[in-house]
Amino acid sequence: MLKINKKKVYRLCKELDILKPQRKIKKHHPRKLAKREEINSSNQLWEMDLKYGYINETDEFFFQLSIIDVFDRNIISYHLGLSCKAKDACRVLKDALAKRKLTKGMDLPTIRTDNGPQFISKAFGNTCKSLDLRHQRIPVKTPNMNAHIESFHSILERDCYKVNEFKSYIHVYEVVSKYMNYYNNRYRHGSLGDKSPADFYQAIKEKTIEPESFIA
Repeated sequence: MLKINKKKVYRLCKELDILKPQRKIKKHHPRKLAKREEINSSNQLWEMDLKYGYINETDEFFFQLSIIDVFDRNIISYHLGLSCKAKDACRVLKDALAKRKLTKGMDLPTIRTDNGPQFISKAFGNTCKSLDLRHQRIPVKTPNMNAHIESFHSILERDCYKVNEFKSYIHVYEVVSKYMNYYNNRYRHGSLGDKSPADFYQAIKEKTIEPESFIA
């Protein structure tokens, strides 16, 4: 059997200029890796992530995409549905900015996500660009870089998803919406001086407390 030396064949083809040019893949939005930084105020760093739950009686999964302010721990906005696409992530982001009354020209938060399909999509990248937002994606297999939203998801799983047997999507919506209101307004964080995220955020605005900065 004739043995072909692939390296020699490749070199010959290259010398004869008969190789087809490789297609260049254009990246619409170059990936910016997340880096640790000092956090000392609200609206400085927001983390986004997706979590799914199970509806027992309909044998379906539902999805919750949330955005958390790393400094004050508020879940500023979230999506809840039987699917979660890039357009839903874009809507949540715009809604969060509106709730915090943030617009172009102001000091805007950095948005940190993992590498899920919603976040690497062209639509999400274009949305961040149009809003003048810095989008960071954490390196693969480094969930600790998204520690605050991961911590919230653990709380959500323990206190909401696991203690309920969901009967329908309507039931999911009722239970989760009620829990989200509880989390923001009444759930006490040890890291926030035993205040709820809403109370902590209000205290920051009124300058009645002086919290310490930290690295995230």
